[in-house]
Amino acid sequence: MKSSADESGAESSPRPRAVVAGHGDFPEGMISAVEQISGRGAVFLALSNRGLSGQDIETRLRNVAEETGVRVFFTDLPAGSATLAIRRMMRDEPGMILVTGANLATLLEFVFQSDADSVSAAQLSADKGRASISALGPR
Repeated sequence: MKSSADESGAESSPRPRAVVAGHGDFPEGMISAVEQISGRGAVFLALSNRGLSGQDIETRLRNVAEETGVRVFFTDLPAGSATLAIRRMMRDEPGMILVTGANLATLLEFVFQSDADSVSAAQLSADKGRASISALGPR
C-alpha cells in the first residue's frame, strides 16, 4: 500500500488494512516480523486476547472495525476466542473477511497484495500460508 503525503508533503503511514488477533504476543510478534522483512507492518493492527473475556475481545474488535473501517481479520486458531468473536461479528456485517490459522507467509502475502480487493488478497494470503507448511525429516 502506498503512503500518502499530508499537507506539508511529509509521508504518512499507510492506513491499516487488517487486524491480527490472537493469543499472547502472537499479534505483535507477527506484525514485528512483517515489518522487519517488508517494512509494511503498519498495514496491520494488533489485538491480543491476553486478560480479556470473550465479550471484551468482541467489543474491542467491533470498536477497531468501526473506528478504522478495517474488514479483514487474521487469527491464530480456527476455534480461538478471537476467531469466535469475529465470527459473531460477521453475522451482523457479512462484508467482513476472516483468515484463521494465519502464519508469517500469510501476512507477508497480504501486504504485497495492496492492489487486490480485500477478498482476493485474503484468499491469496490463505493459499500462500497453506502452501508454506511442510514437515521435513524421516518418515
